[in-house]
Amino acid sequence: MTDSARSDRTMSGAAASFPVVPRREKGYQRAAVDTFLARARGAFEDDADGVGSADIRAASFPLVRGGYDIAAVDAALARVEEAFAQRERALVVSTDGASAWVGRARTDAQVILDHLSRPQGRKFARTGLLTFGYRIDEVDHVAKRIVRFLRDGDALTAEQVRQTAFRMQRRGYREEQVDALLDATIDVLLAIR
Repeated sequence: MTDSARSDRTMSGAAASFPVVPRREKGYQRAAVDTFLARARGAFEDDADGVGSADIRAASFPLVRGGYDIAAVDAALARVEEAFAQRERALVVSTDGASAWVGRARTDAQVILDHLSRPQGRKFARTGLLTFGYRIDEVDHVAKRIVRFLRDGDALTAEQVRQTAFRMQRRGYREEQVDALLDATIDVLLAIR
């Protein structure tokens, strides 16, 4: 058996859910990923409350040597998030009507636009003098893309927003504020699919 074939098997000998990175590289902890996805699958199949698209998006896992391939897990999580978002949309449409769903998406989009209408370099709170935050110029560039999507209809996908990454700088934008706005943007993108 080759090393790559061996790395595609779990400790129990069963086939792994995702590709496994070589032992010297880091990936998501397998047990944490498997447990989370089993819980999400159960909630989806039983139509149970407690797990929603926002929970899927917020999922994080410890990084360990020889874990699951990060890109493969992230791609699967994106598909699971979209399935939950579609179910959430169907529930609102069936109970409140399509106009309620569209109205909520429009309101959320307007909140995002209002926030991003702030001047360059001041769209979010900044970190302290000795702490790091997201690079201001990079966040402002992504903010322009989001505004062009919401205002002008330029192309933007949930996957593009999910894959957004920023370098760090001293006195940068606060990560939690930027991340919350990106999450809200993904919610709007999924709502209008």
